[in-house]
Amino acid sequence: MVMFIVFLLLIGVGVPIGFGLSLSAISYILYSGNTMLLTMFAQRMFAGISSFPLLAIPFFILTGLLMNTGGVTTRIFKFASNLVGHITGGLGHVNVLASMIFSGMSGSAVADAAGLGAIEIKAMTDAGYDKEFAAAVTAASATVGPIIPPSIPFVLFGGLTGVSVGRLFLGGFIPGLLMGLGLMITVYIISHRRKYPKSPRASFIEVIKSGLDALPALLVPVIIIGGILSGFFTPTEASVVAALYAFLLGVFVYKEIHARDIGSILRETVIHTVRVMFIIGAAAFFGWILTYQGVPKAITQALLSLTENKYLLLLLINLIALVLGCFLESLAILVLVIPVFMPLVYQVGIDPVHFGVTLTLTLMVGLITPPVGMCLYPVSSMAKVPLHRVVKECTGYYIALILVVLLITFVPWLVTFVPNLIMGQA
Repeated sequence: MVMFIVFLLLIGVGVPIGFGLSLSAISYILYSGNTMLLTMFAQRMFAGISSFPLLAIPFFILTGLLMNTGGVTTRIFKFASNLVGHITGGLGHVNVLASMIFSGMSGSAVADAAGLGAIEIKAMTDAGYDKEFAAAVTAASATVGPIIPPSIPFVLFGGLTGVSVGRLFLGGFIPGLLMGLGLMITVYIISHRRKYPKSPRASFIEVIKSGLDALPALLVPVIIIGGILSGFFTPTEASVVAALYAFLLGVFVYKEIHARDIGSILRETVIHTVRVMFIIGAAAFFGWILTYQGVPKAITQALLSLTENKYLLLLLINLIALVLGCFLESLAILVLVIPVFMPLVYQVGIDPVHFGVTLTLTLMVGLITPPVGMCLYPVSSMAKVPLHRVVKECTGYYIALILVVLLITFVPWLVTFVPNLIMGQA
C-alpha cells in the first residue's frame, strides 16, 4: 500500500512515470527495512530490458521518424484523401484511413499522432473543420497504430511472455480494421450532424497516380509481415529491415531525407528509446517487488473468488487496464500487469494471443484518456486547442473504441482467426 500511495503522490506532482515507479519501489524497501532488496534495483532494471525481441523497439521508432521526415506521410495522406475524401466527413475519414496505413510502418501511436497529425490537423482546419474535431480525430485514429502490425506493444508483450510476436501481429489485423471502422462511423455521424464539408470525388486516374506514388511506402508492412511469416527474418530483424528500407526510400526514392536530417533523426530516436527503455526497466523493478510480496497470487485468488468464467475474468482485467491507462503509459502497464495476470490467463484457459491483443487494445484507449493520455498532448499543441476541449470532443471515439474492446473480448476468433489460418493452431 505504501508503494502505491507514494507512486500516486509522485505522479500527482508531475514526476515522470519512470522515476515515479523507481522511487515508489525504493520507498517501499526503505519503509519495510529490508534494504538488501536495494541490491536488486540495477539487476532487475537491466533484466527488464535485456531481451532480444525488445531490440525491435528502437528500430521501429527509427522507422517512424524516417517515414515522417522522408515524405511518406504526405503521400499516404494524399492517397487516403483520393480514396475516401468524398464521403460525408471527408478529411475526418482521410485522417482515420491514413493512420491505419501509417500504423503498418511505425508501430507507435505517438509517432502517428506527431507525424501525420501535423498534416492532418492543418488540412482539416484549412478546409473548415473545427479545431477540436480535427485534434480529436487525429488523437483517436492514432490509437490504431499499435494494433495493426507492426506494433511496439506486441513486441514487448511477446518478449515478456514468450508468445509468438508473429501471431500477435497477425492477431491485430481484424481488431485494427474494426477500430478504423468504428472511428469512421463516429466521424460520419458527427460530420453529418454538423454538416462538415467533403472533398470532390477523385477520378480513377488520380487514385491510381497517388496510389503508385505511395506504393513504395505501402510495401513496408508487406515486407515486415511477409519476412516474418516466411521465416526469412525474426520480428527483431524485421524492424532493422524496415528502418533500412525507410532510409533508402527517403534518401533515394522520395529524396526528401538529406544529410543534415540524419543527425536530428538519430538524436530523436535515442531520446525516445531511452525514455521507453527506462520506463520498461523501472516498471520491471516495480513489478518484481509486487511479485516478491505475492501480489500476483493474491490478485489471482481474488479474481477467481468472483468468477471462474474466462470471459468475465478477461472483462475484469480489461476494466483494471482501462483504469490504469488513465494514469500510466501503456508500455509501463504491460510490464506491470503481465506477471500479475499471465498465471491467471493460463489457469483459466484464455488464449495468450487473444489476451495480448485485447489487453493492448484496451490500453490504447488510455492514450486519449486524461491525465496521462500520450496522444492528447501533441494534437492539443498542434491544433492550439486547450486539452479539456480535445478530451470533450473525444467522447464519441471513447464509445467506439470500448465497443470494439467488448466485441473482441467476447468473440475471440476475431483475434485468433488470422494467425490460426496462416500459422496453424498454436
